[in-house]
Amino acid sequence: MDETSTFVASFRSWTPEWVIALRLALACVLGGLIGLERELGRHDAGLRTHMLVAIGSCVFTLVAWEIYQHIRAIEQPATGDPIRIIEAVTAGAGFLAAGIIFQSGAKVHGLTTGAGVWTAAAIGVACGAGAYAIAGITTLIVLAVLFGLGVIKARMGLESRPPPDDRVANPTLPGEGGKPPPPRDSAPDR
Repeated sequence: MDETSTFVASFRSWTPEWVIALRLALACVLGGLIGLERELGRHDAGLRTHMLVAIGSCVFTLVAWEIYQHIRAIEQPATGDPIRIIEAVTAGAGFLAAGIIFQSGAKVHGLTTGAGVWTAAAIGVACGAGAYAIAGITTLIVLAVLFGLGVIKARMGLESRPPPDDRVANPTLPGEGGKPPPPRDSAPDR
């Protein structure tokens, strides 16, 4: 095989593209069902976050399979362990994503961004493994989740809803719906 044939062949994955699309779409739908329940309960980790985590998990699994199939094609029996690479990337991306998430009063910020970072890491692993179909299809689905569901949430009025009562009534957070802290003793310190 010449270099051009090898390069063109590297764009093909072991799993048919329609199977990749089906698996990613199913992960998106199933993760979305869980996220919808969380969204309706006005929890911070909602529809988009759960969908992105499910998609990212699916991508990591698909990429591990593709790497294993490539190793198996080269050597019989396959002795390589591609999962170790993916475990390291998953842990690193998870650590980075966790740093993006923060709480401000009764509201948590950055969950969807954190899930997006984690999914972007999965896409990067797919590209690095040469699983371009997985990476491309995943990117399209993630963009549909982020843009499409953002518009749907805005039209349904879900973006402007207040946080749940259990987080608003936190007595340790003055001004967040809880009781203010008791007044300090007015006697001077001695």
